[in-house]
Parts: sequence; C-alpha cells; structure tokens
Amino acid sequence: MAGAAGGPQQQQQQQPQPQQQQQRVACQVFPERRAQGGSGQGLLSSVFSNDQGCQRLLLKTLQTNPYVKLLLDAMKHSGCAVNKERHFSCEDCNGNVSGGFDASTSQIVLCQNNIRNQAHMNRVVTHELVHAFDHCRAHVNWFTDVRHLACSEVRAANLSGDCSLVNEIFRLHFGLKRHHQTCVRDRAILSILAVRNISKEVAQKAVDEVFESCFNDQEPFGRIPHNKTYARYAHRDFQNRDRYYSNI
Repeated sequence: MAGAAGGPQQQQQQQPQPQQQQQRVACQVFPERRAQGGSGQGLLSSVFSNDQGCQRLLLKTLQTNPYVKLLLDAMKHSGCAVNKERHFSCEDCNGNVSGGFDASTSQIVLCQNNIRNQAHMNRVVTHELVHAFDHCRAHVNWFTDVRHLACSEVRAANLSGDCSLVNEIFRLHFGLKRHHQTCVRDRAILSILAVRNISKEVAQKAVDEVFESCFNDQEPFGRIPHNKTYARYAHRDFQNRDRYYSNI
C-alpha cells in the first residue's frame, strides 16, 4: 500500500494542497510521521529499542528475499539507491495497515504493531518497494490522480507475491479461471480505500481504467513472480540484462 500516497478526507468546499494532503494522511495512518516532512525512527536509531523484532525481520528480508533483492538492484540501476538507515522506518500505525510508502520523504514505513512474522515482512517490504520503484522511474501524481495510485497498487499486488496461491488459500479464497487477476484487482481496491477517503465505486472505476496496462507492466521483474523461484529467475535475468546493456 502506498501509505502516504493516498488522499486524506476531502472537503467539498475547499480542497487541501498536495503538501497538506501528504502531511495529513501521514499523521492519520502513521501517527509518528512528523508534520514537516520528517520521519519516525530510522533503522540504526531504534535498533536498541523495543522495535528490535521489526528491525530483525527487516534486515533478514533485505539480505535474503529474492523479490526485495531484485527491487533494490533495480532501484540502484534507476539512480535511486536505497539506504536501509534512511529509507526504512519501523513505527506503530493506526488500524490494520501493515506498511506504506511516504512519498513526501521517500521512506517506507513498516508497521511494527501489525507485521506478524517474516513472511509478512517480506510481502510488505516487496509491496512498498514496488511503489518506491514507481516513484523513482515515473512522475506519479499520488495525490492528484487516483488512477496513478491505482496503477501502482495494481502493480504492487501483481508483483509482490501477495496474490500467490498459498496466500489466497490462507485467505480462504479459491478459484481457477483468472483467479490471479481477480486477486490483484481486489487487493488494489482495498489498498486504495485504506488511504483514500473515496467510495468503493470510485476506487473500482480507477482500477478498471488502468488495470490492463498496469497489470501487463511487469518491470523490473519482466514476469509475474508467482513464488520465490520465479523471483530468483527474474533477478538472474535482470542482472544479465544489466550486464548486457553495460557492455553496449
């Protein structure tokens, strides 16, 4: 979920400016976000505090998860290298939110009070890194065009492994024909509604308008990584592609 890439409660008479929207939604979803573009605790500053569990899970994800390793390489290749001390923050969050990408600070927020285990951390970090990758490679109007948010949410649901068969079985969701597409669509809509005060119909319309093109945009994986094996193959292919272009 693009946590700070969603919209706050809007007023009919006077629309808040994008910067005001960023600050307000950051405080609503992530209460430790500071109003003036600041962040919560960074990785090293909080390593000896009560969020050691979150930090430990994060470090293992960064070091071992093939989805994340590919995205980190892709971010670096795109000129947006990720620094774990600067770009990740473990914080307490409101509601059931697991994490978010704070576009105002280019920082991924990890909800230490809601992330349950290593597998959950892997999915959250992968999902938010897709948003960070989109933020790096394109001019994303997170606050002014809900279709931009919808596109990134479709891509994140499609590429993060969130709609893997195992995860869907745990959710007691079963289906055969185009089940992956259905899952991606549903997860994208839920993510939009978690950060935007809009109706479900508006969220559905935005997802429908961008679904085909954004579902087929599989960068930087080049395929839908249905499991870790697919993600490892995608990472290998990305590294080979990178080496090929560097020799041209």
